[in-house]
Amino acid sequence: MPGPEEPPVIVGIGEFYAGRNTMSSIGLGSCIGLVLFDCDKPLGALAHIMLPDSQGRGERPAKYADTAVRFLVKELNLLGCRSSSLAAKLCGGASMFQAFSGNLNIGERNVEAVRFQLKQLNIPIIAEDVGGTVGRTIVYNPAENGKVSIKTADGTRKII
Repeated sequence: MPGPEEPPVIVGIGEFYAGRNTMSSIGLGSCIGLVLFDCDKPLGALAHIMLPDSQGRGERPAKYADTAVRFLVKELNLLGCRSSSLAAKLCGGASMFQAFSGNLNIGERNVEAVRFQLKQLNIPIIAEDVGGTVGRTIVYNPAENGKVSIKTADGTRKII
């Protein structure tokens, strides 16, 4: 079991981590930091989702909303989690470029795509911190019952 002084596993763009260690994604702009956690066990996963649709690409499933959710569920199932015990938290999905809106707002499209996939699998969204215009860095520790610490680029800190 990792000690409290052990640094978090950094989950970069299009990457994921599943397990017991503390994990973090730095600088989530339009990307989504999706945390799936087991409500009954100190286990969870984090994906740094970049785009809403894989368009059939099979590589790097954590990079796309349409493949990341199912992929994380599968990884957590392999670690002994029951799908019925899973819950989700979402962070990110900011509109980083004010000139873009509508279909070009990738952050909004990412949020909607992740929500859709979670709904398909009956995984409840317990909390989210999405949208806005500032990037976020998140830290998630599976030992803390799904608690996600968020620090925004403007210096605001919160816990969901």
